[in-house]
Amino acid sequence: MNSPKIPEPSRQSARNWIVVALLLTAATACGLLLDRYISLTSQAMIYVLAVVIAAYKLDWIGSAVCAVGAVTALNFFFVPPRWTFEVESQEHFIALATMLVVALVISHLATGVRRETEIARLNERRARQLHGLAANLSSVTSPEEVLALGQEALDAAFTGPCSLVLTHDGNELDHAAGLAASVRDGMRCCMAEAAVLGPGTGRWPGLDAWYLPLGDKGHMTGAVCVEPALAQDVSGREHAQALCALLAQALWRLRLTSSMLAAQSDAQRQQLQSTFLAAISHDLRTPLAAIVGAASSLQTQRDKLSPSEQERLLGSIVSEASYLSTVTENTLQLVRLTSSAQEFRRDWESMEEIVGAVLARVRQRDPERRIKSKVPEGLPLVKADPVLLAQLIGNLLDNALKYSEGAIDLTVNADGQELVVSVKDRGPGIPEAEQQAIFEPYARGDQSGQRGAGLGLALCRAIADAHGGRLTLRPRAGGGSNFVLTLPVEAQQPGRERP
Repeated sequence: MNSPKIPEPSRQSARNWIVVALLLTAATACGLLLDRYISLTSQAMIYVLAVVIAAYKLDWIGSAVCAVGAVTALNFFFVPPRWTFEVESQEHFIALATMLVVALVISHLATGVRRETEIARLNERRARQLHGLAANLSSVTSPEEVLALGQEALDAAFTGPCSLVLTHDGNELDHAAGLAASVRDGMRCCMAEAAVLGPGTGRWPGLDAWYLPLGDKGHMTGAVCVEPALAQDVSGREHAQALCALLAQALWRLRLTSSMLAAQSDAQRQQLQSTFLAAISHDLRTPLAAIVGAASSLQTQRDKLSPSEQERLLGSIVSEASYLSTVTENTLQLVRLTSSAQEFRRDWESMEEIVGAVLARVRQRDPERRIKSKVPEGLPLVKADPVLLAQLIGNLLDNALKYSEGAIDLTVNADGQELVVSVKDRGPGIPEAEQQAIFEPYARGDQSGQRGAGLGLALCRAIADAHGGRLTLRPRAGGGSNFVLTLPVEAQQPGRERP
């Protein structure tokens, strides 16, 4: 795409004169060889052919010199009296003059056609470059990609050096320390004026480069410097502006997309929090009413209540408060995991210790010792948040105690590069149509006689996803459910000794 570099004037001039000399020599040699076989008119046509070739290959000056040289050589070598510059016949003089005019016209027309052809080809290449750049920019996802594509396009379109710099917060130039102070000043000026500066623009015509802003006032994303720049190169300046327009549109699209995603994320977070508050309001109101009623009865009628009734009211308060604590903790953790951009702290943890801590708490709600655990020694460590993993396993065990009867099996095994935790029960099971829905917030299986906010399994899956793992539900052979937690195990394990 880069325009061909112009040779040095001395070398170009020497090359032109060599071409002219060779063409005239070849035409003269041909004429001399064919002298006895052809007429003067045919010999003149040989020189006309040399002029046409010169017009096609050389610039206007070179082709004009060739035309004059062709008429002179024809007169000297072939027009009587030969080997002189004299013209004895008026007819020969008119023929030579006509040939000179024809040669000059042919030279002029051929030079014009060649120039128009070069312009057409250059415009075609530039149009193709704009099309390719637009296609590439349509799929970019970061300003760095736009910067790389833009720099490549500018280097291909102009002899350079070309500089492309993006802005920070629409004001400061990023990574512009390597540019000359004059270039940085020119870029800042063109952004401040939101206009192209340099030769042919009417703004700072004394500069030797074009300074082009990326964007317009209020939406400035960067600036470009194109060197060298010529005032008469209008099409080049327009092409540079077209390239800058494409780059500015791509950068502005990325900024709009980023702002839109941030707004959507904030709106979703606000909506999620509102949904959480609205959904658990009923689940909080009922146990609060029960606690207040039981506490009020104990406060006002304690002397009239029998010890068994007092014990029943106290048990109700403890049970409802425990339920409130579980619902609140699940809600807060689910909100944090699904709507917060902050990463939670993870460290190397032993699954044996986490399961042991969970069982110590759950045993208080399992007086019949229904939970049977099997955790082998020497399991690999996992990088996790122990509080969250303990909450996940605790929720699964609480659900199994609540919705099933009989033994509950808790097993932990290492399977290749994964750690597998299974909680199996002998409950009624979950229909296949509901096996995915139960992991959604506020979704509950058809378990009559049991209450809940429907947050436990949703939180469990969110915790598993946050650790890069999976939580799935499988039907258990012989009836019941099998919840399987799979966690990744890193190949590089630390020492097992802990302080």
